[in-house]
Amino acid sequence: MSGVADGGAYDVTETGTEDVPGERPGAPAGTLGVAELELKPALEAVLMVVDEPATEEHLARVLERPRRAVALALRELSDGYARQGRGFDLRLVAGGWRFYSRAEYADAVESFVLDGQQARLTQAALETLAVVAYRQPVSRSRVSAVRGVNCDGVMRTLLQRGLVEEAGMEPETGAILYRTTNYFLERMGLRGLDELPELAPFLPEADAVEGDSPEGIPSFDVDDSGDSQTDH
Repeated sequence: MSGVADGGAYDVTETGTEDVPGERPGAPAGTLGVAELELKPALEAVLMVVDEPATEEHLARVLERPRRAVALALRELSDGYARQGRGFDLRLVAGGWRFYSRAEYADAVESFVLDGQQARLTQAALETLAVVAYRQPVSRSRVSAVRGVNCDGVMRTLLQRGLVEEAGMEPETGAILYRTTNYFLERMGLRGLDELPELAPFLPEADAVEGDSPEGIPSFDVDDSGDSQTDH
């Protein structure tokens, strides 16, 4: 069946639905294809549901736009949120973009999220994580050597929380090596390890003390509250 609209011919399917340019086949009437959506609101909608930072390449692919256009729109959105003093901002972290609560409102967010629960890392876990971050890839025994205590339990906690991961084996000893993850960068708000504060010079070199803490030291059963019984 055919007819005339706005002076031109069009075809109508047997179901009576027009084939309108820009609409997705089979989609409800008036629904635009991804490429026809306004870019900035589309980016906002996608970034609202990501569970990890989204790269510009990924966003450009799913929204069917040039990467340069996506990168420009992301930066304009980020600058706009900053100018408006919104309670959130859009940051480039760990190679991708994601919404974050603005630092000025951290107390409000912490109050809501924790609501009486203790979810922070212990001092022992933070110290262990710092050693891994600055000495990676590093074995568990070297971390224990730097801290002067057995770190088995805390390392398990950091692994379970996704802040560190295995990074192969040390050729000389066969010990498992550990490094920080992209999730660590995300939680710290860093683009890369090169943005870590200059604290490494204050850490003792693991090689200098490793002899006091050989690989294979016994493990202890611990909970998430801290290190083993040897950690004081």
